Amino acid sequence: MTTSANSRLDAALLASMPVLFVALWSTGFIGAKFGLPHAEPFTFLFIRFVLTLALLIPLVKVMGGAWPGNWRLRGHIAVSGLLVHAAYLGGVFYGIYLGMPAGLTALLVGLQPLLTATLAGPLLGERITAIQWLGLALGLVGIAMVLGSKLDPGTASFQGFGLGALACVLVALAGITLGTLYQKRFCTGMPLLSGTVVQYLSAGVLLGLGALLLEERHIEWTATFVLTLGWLVLVLSIAAILLLMALIRRGEASRVASLFYLVPPVTALQAWWLFDERLPMTALVGMAVTIVGVVLAARGQARR
Repeated sequence: MTTSANSRLDAALLASMPVLFVALWSTGFIGAKFGLPHAEPFTFLFIRFVLTLALLIPLVKVMGGAWPGNWRLRGHIAVSGLLVHAAYLGGVFYGIYLGMPAGLTALLVGLQPLLTATLAGPLLGERITAIQWLGLALGLVGIAMVLGSKLDPGTASFQGFGLGALACVLVALAGITLGTLYQKRFCTGMPLLSGTVVQYLSAGVLLGLGALLLEERHIEWTATFVLTLGWLVLVLSIAAILLLMALIRRGEASRVASLFYLVPPVTALQAWWLFDERLPMTALVGMAVTIVGVVLAARGQARR
């Protein structure tokens, strides 16, 4: 193969990597939907983190990755892990466990860039631009359209899922938002791979305690559950992290960030195909409005 052909192949692979990353990332919500009928949320996540750490720790040694330099940084990374993994994934999994549709879950937690851009002002001293305020307004209008289409005025509850499920997903949104801000403020020197190990350790301990104290810890070791668990560990927790590392090294992280806006509609499409989850036209329009708002808010932050 000629040098020019190799260059074109490398360029094609590089161009496809951000799309592949987001496509894989969106399956996390689908994996929760497949696995949760067979295990309770905290139990499911605890097993996932234990298996992930069993693979990730040797991988750090093989790849020669550096560990966080001091205990203070490790402590900050552990706190970010409690927010980014324990609160976020725990909220997502419990919300889906309680009946929240996977597509709607992805949309709600997909507000994270919008909420992060808004809170960066008071928490990090960053100025909020007019574009960000417009994005926030559009995001709220879009979410109102989506949730309004599920609201039953007669019972003041949501069709197909309860307010508890909504509360869990809002906890997930708060966790990923505050975790992002905390990591940006206190974990700037975090090595990605070994730092992820520290995050998974702290999150695994908390989720393990949650499973011990709040759940029966019964697991149905069906083929569906085993395959789902394998996918979440190998593809989401390992392969996606390695792919992200490769993208960051190649300077493509910004493309990944922009493509994250496609996660909610991609998840909704997968959920429709696999589980026949349907959203009315009002909700679909609201999803589009919300995504536009998130894009405006994130781009307004990037241009400052």
